[in-house]
Amino acid sequence: MAEKRVLVVDDEKLIVKGIRFSLEQDNMLVDCAYDGEEALELARNNQYDIILLDIMLPKLTGFEVCQQIREFSAVPIIMLTAKGDDMDKILGLEYGADDYITKPFNILEVKARIKAIMRRVEPKGNAKAESNVLKSGDMRLDCEGRRVYIGEREVGLTAKEFEMLELLMRNPNKVYSRENLLKLVWGSDYPGDVRTVDVHIRRLREKIERNPSEPKYVHTKWGVGYYFLNV
Repeated sequence: MAEKRVLVVDDEKLIVKGIRFSLEQDNMLVDCAYDGEEALELARNNQYDIILLDIMLPKLTGFEVCQQIREFSAVPIIMLTAKGDDMDKILGLEYGADDYITKPFNILEVKARIKAIMRRVEPKGNAKAESNVLKSGDMRLDCEGRRVYIGEREVGLTAKEFEMLELLMRNPNKVYSRENLLKLVWGSDYPGDVRTVDVHIRRLREKIERNPSEPKYVHTKWGVGYYFLNV
């Protein structure tokens, strides 16, 4: 976990101070922003391993910041949401967030989520070379570089979208229930519900399918779950 760089965005300076102190104890480099415009500028000008982003911010909301970051970066984003506000959680995922944490939170939970995401997005050094690139039709998945191409065009996926697509591609025709996908991609201790999976599947289809309503790659087995069809 040494030298991982994190951007923490919240207008409550005491919260930012607490998160920063705790993450620095784990040898992370931490930048801080207190409004949406400052956060967006830092995200544009620096390479971060993860961003913690509050929703309620001055100048630009967390939703707006997340949406604009997604135009140029697939950096993992964890949204900080108000307690019990399910709509904020769903909207955060719609705008491209990878995860969310409900306020008030335990800093140990924050650190655990950060480490879990970073472990999943780091290339696996022991993977066989031939399995580092997955192909189906005109789609190519570079597992080591974590890039997706449709023909010659690169498609920008979030960390969770990439993980879900890689899992499905490595196991074509295998139907995964929403509950199973939630456990495999987000972890068994993830407190969210299966709507998280549905939102990510929909966003994934919008990016990789020519016609998302008639998918070529990621299909639905009604009443069961989702599967990948090799073409």
